[in-house]
Amino acid sequence: MPRKAVRKFDGFFETMTVAENLQLGELSRFSNPLSITSMAQARELAQQWASRLKLRSINERARVIELSGGNQQKVVIARSLIQKPKLVIFDEPTRGVDVGAIVEIHQFINGLADEGLAVVVISSYLPEVLALSDRILVAKRGKIVEGIKATEATEQQIMYAAVH
Repeated sequence: MPRKAVRKFDGFFETMTVAENLQLGELSRFSNPLSITSMAQARELAQQWASRLKLRSINERARVIELSGGNQQKVVIARSLIQKPKLVIFDEPTRGVDVGAIVEIHQFINGLADEGLAVVVISSYLPEVLALSDRILVAKRGKIVEGIKATEATEQQIMYAAVH
């Protein structure tokens, strides 16, 4: 299945609003199913995350399917982060999003690392790997074949490690 379709298949409920999607993320934080947030709380939460992630939507009641690919990706990120993880794994975080959203998502990912969260980025887009990494691990056939400090890494070095 193409990556773009995975976001739509696994990442959100396309016919629901941003607030409703985030409310579901909030629900998964609690072991007690009676710990339900109200829609007013969900809308407030959606406004907070929309501001934090620079999410742009037509209006507060817009369904996620009506958003651009970059804004849909931001909803997926917010829905996951609302659960307050200590480790965040981004798998191809900017595939299928516009250039403006790529910059915003990269800034956000760097901000998470600056806040002390453990962040792992899996990406086949080398400029993204170089922009977001402190340390780069190159995998080949399911095994780590090279570890490189990001300050010393080049695209050529990474590609060489991946091929040889």
